[in-house]
Amino acid sequence: MGINFKLKAISLALALVTLPVGAAVAQESYPAPIVKLVTHSSPGGGSDVFLREMLPYLQPYLGPKLVVENVTGGSGAKAMSTVASSTPDGSWFYATTPTYIYTSLLSTPEATYKDMEPLVNVFYDPEVIYTSVDSKFQTLPDVIAAAKQGRGKWGAANPASLERQVLEQIKAKTGVNASIITFEGGGDMQINVLNGTLDIGVGEIGEIRAQLDAGKLRMLAVVGDHRLNLFPDLKTAKEQGIDVSVVKFRGLAGPKNLPPAVIAAWEAAIPKLLEDPKYKKIYTENDLEPGFMKHDEYVSFMNKFGSDTQAFLKASGVIQ
Repeated sequence: MGINFKLKAISLALALVTLPVGAAVAQESYPAPIVKLVTHSSPGGGSDVFLREMLPYLQPYLGPKLVVENVTGGSGAKAMSTVASSTPDGSWFYATTPTYIYTSLLSTPEATYKDMEPLVNVFYDPEVIYTSVDSKFQTLPDVIAAAKQGRGKWGAANPASLERQVLEQIKAKTGVNASIITFEGGGDMQINVLNGTLDIGVGEIGEIRAQLDAGKLRMLAVVGDHRLNLFPDLKTAKEQGIDVSVVKFRGLAGPKNLPPAVIAAWEAAIPKLLEDPKYKKIYTENDLEPGFMKHDEYVSFMNKFGSDTQAFLKASGVIQ
């Protein structure tokens, strides 16, 4: 019994010795013991996967306990309201993507992106169009041709998502009359692609990776300006004759008036996280592109993205 006690004591001592120095500093300086990271995605959706894969590696560099909260509904409206109305003490943040800009502009949510304060950006996340491996579609032009002959069924994460806008742009560019069906998250939409209810879906590599590796999904195009590092043979939509390209960012925002100490802690933690070899292996496998922006830069970026998106939606006749 005495020996077991000594062994446990030695193990504890070794664990404390091997704890990263940055983690001890972060735990002393961060003002909140628990941080809740809110996403509008359902489990298995893009933001949900992004947060859950990141948290175990981020925690040592930031300090507090990190947990994910799935607050679905209203294309992100409920999640935004939850974070915008929270106390600005560093304990609540929202996983930002273009969806929260589109939701703010396309509807009248209780809280909009202007009611939150951008914190930092972490990644750029390429979008891909995919189908079931059992489908007849081998290329994106195959999907367009089928939609011209009949009426295609295309899937997007939710009504106000960037993915929805991608499909709307493809419809406008090609003149097809496809039905766009939306869901509360990419995980739900993916199921409908797998069972053949939908011809195609739009999402991120991290979101579809498990089914991709299992050989159940086939990627048809990258909706960006360049091919993916891990899938160099996958052509962009532009290379296949469809002039559509988008950029998806992944970062965090909190309630207004975040304390300087909270901002500083995140600005110090994220670069360390992105250099962590174990985490780098994970995000590289998902073709995530590091896109760290400090707080001030991210605020400017978000203001410009919001105004540019509003101008695009007005020019397209989507909003007045």
